[in-house]
Amino acid sequence: MKLLRAFPLGLILLVGAVSLFPGTASAQQLCAVDLNGNGDAADDGETASCHLTGAGGWTCPIGETPCLADQGGAMRCPLGDQYACAVPASGGAPSCSANGCIDTSANPIVEEPVVDDPGVEADGAVDADGNCLGTIEIFSGRAARCRPAGLSTTFQNCCKDKGKIVKDGMGGSISSITTKIAVAKGVFTGMKAAYTAFKAGATASQAASAGANAIIVGIDPTSIAISLAVNFMIDLLLQGCDQQDMEVGMLRGSGMCHEIGSYCSSSILGVCVQKARGHCCFNTKLGRIIQEQGRPQLKAFAAIGWGTARQPYCRGFSPQEFQSLDFSKMDLSEYYTEIEARAQSEIQIEMKDKIDAHMQTIRN
Repeated sequence: MKLLRAFPLGLILLVGAVSLFPGTASAQQLCAVDLNGNGDAADDGETASCHLTGAGGWTCPIGETPCLADQGGAMRCPLGDQYACAVPASGGAPSCSANGCIDTSANPIVEEPVVDDPGVEADGAVDADGNCLGTIEIFSGRAARCRPAGLSTTFQNCCKDKGKIVKDGMGGSISSITTKIAVAKGVFTGMKAAYTAFKAGATASQAASAGANAIIVGIDPTSIAISLAVNFMIDLLLQGCDQQDMEVGMLRGSGMCHEIGSYCSSSILGVCVQKARGHCCFNTKLGRIIQEQGRPQLKAFAAIGWGTARQPYCRGFSPQEFQSLDFSKMDLSEYYTEIEARAQSEIQIEMKDKIDAHMQTIRN
């Protein structure tokens, strides 16, 4: 790569990105350096905002080194005389960096489209006898991604697990006892409501409340720890994470997602500056476990597997495939251990919550 030859001490990428740093009066100067030699600048510590100097220039903080006075008292850069010493605009000792800064707003960041996978409709069309007219998929998933710390996430980790918020299983709809709606679908609805409200000008707290209200309209409220969900949404909204980051973060932390791998989601001048992690997220933790344990038994998944990190393959099992699975060869200890660990008092409390929710529905 010409960039590597031109800058032997690191791959230098410079980005003008006002939108990433709200409140900046002019285009923000950034530098990105391939520190680990893997061909991109998307890993921790490889991208940074440049410092304004007293002379009106910019200094990259990556590899920044204090300048030293020579015998004549002149300040010299230890990295070489080709690198200028400059005093920060905020004051302090002069420094230099081998990594330069330039405004590349003329070369905008290229963002990969977010995977738009609505998943399989839970209640599809049926004939007069109630038979499903569409394709039946058992334990189907939804392709989605979250983004670790990087340029597009303003260096915040939007993939960080926040603990178990969603309880495994499906709950009865508050509006209809006979309708069963996947918990995961409720999470998607809630995250969309929260993100939409936040983008419309609501505070993080107000947006999180809107998201929580949207969640509990569609699912049994005992299926999710609402207070934890609200704190989770506030945290990720303030970090600048988007709707799908929040969806995956909540389900991933609850054990409902299978991570497939990492790919580049944002690049500039052909070099990656933001990675993303592709997942298949399921309605239940048990669904994720059975998918992981069952796919290796089926020839239909032998060639494609889980697809790619950029394009996850999350389809469910057909009835024929599901019937052919040998559950005696599956290790379901992860699921059994969680059930066994639940205290009797916790089960009794959950039962009471479900009964109360049922009675409330009947009264309404």
